[in-house]
Amino acid sequence: MPATPATAIQHIFADKRPFAQCHASTLVQFADDTFLAAWFGGSKESNADVGIWGADYQQGQWLTPRLLAKTRDDAHWNPVLHVDEDGRVYLFFKVGVTIPNWETWLVESDDGGQHWTEPRELVARDRGGRGPVKNKMIILGDGAWLAGASLEKDGWDVFVDRSEDRGQTWTASDLVARDPAVFTGHGAIQPTLWESAPGQVHVLVRTTCGKIGRSDSSDGGRNWSPLYTTDLPNNNSGLDLAHLNDGTLALVCNPVGKGRTPICILLSTDNGQTWPRRLDIEIDEGEYSYPAIIDTETGMAITYTWKRERIAFWQGSIEQIPGGQG
Repeated sequence: MPATPATAIQHIFADKRPFAQCHASTLVQFADDTFLAAWFGGSKESNADVGIWGADYQQGQWLTPRLLAKTRDDAHWNPVLHVDEDGRVYLFFKVGVTIPNWETWLVESDDGGQHWTEPRELVARDRGGRGPVKNKMIILGDGAWLAGASLEKDGWDVFVDRSEDRGQTWTASDLVARDPAVFTGHGAIQPTLWESAPGQVHVLVRTTCGKIGRSDSSDGGRNWSPLYTTDLPNNNSGLDLAHLNDGTLALVCNPVGKGRTPICILLSTDNGQTWPRRLDIEIDEGEYSYPAIIDTETGMAITYTWKRERIAFWQGSIEQIPGGQG
């Protein structure tokens, strides 16, 4: 696959920012072609001053970052934005010093993220990771909401949370079975989801075995096949996928065994069996990681961590990615 560098990368903010470090961005687009991005920021990951920050994209530029959520003087992590069928915005995030004891919280907005409700727990008294852990939720053809979730306790395991009442209540699947002889190390976390046909749902996952893992469901995410490895390398770092309007899958990841560069977009037209088209977004030394990708009217939009100092933004079309016909 040719390694072609991308152009037109924007940074949501520059060096003048109200936090020393930032990470784990999320992104949504609204009907008026504006965007809202969020991430966690503070002195350092896991410190008590870390909160959930965000910024608006209007008329081709990003506005000044602002604090979106801070429930208490404790570490905040991994925001996930979601827009429902009526345009209501949900912001999910984790709270807690240690990952095994994470709490999942959320706030909601009816005005595009300008004002938010008071924070509440997604599942009261849950500890460990209900709801979306890093990547966006999807809405199935039957209206159910699915959230890719994971636990980091004795090992790393993935599951999927399903809501049939637009987020009011949630039912967790069983943990997806994994063979520790194949998925060596900690295991697998942070699923990204797509629906290929009614009820046919799939996940790709971050792993510690050097390969991206996959599982499939034929009943709308209630039950899952055992995890199996794909041919795609994974560096034990986050990835995300969007199911584009024409059916193409767009995966953004670090397709290497070690390090967090380059960060690339890969395209598949056979439901993730092969990924022949590639565009490198960043190729220099440094950390370019934890991407988020969404489909847009004209193609796709991406955010990702840039050296833990900034959040980068790129938007483009399928035609910009080498390997197509013509």
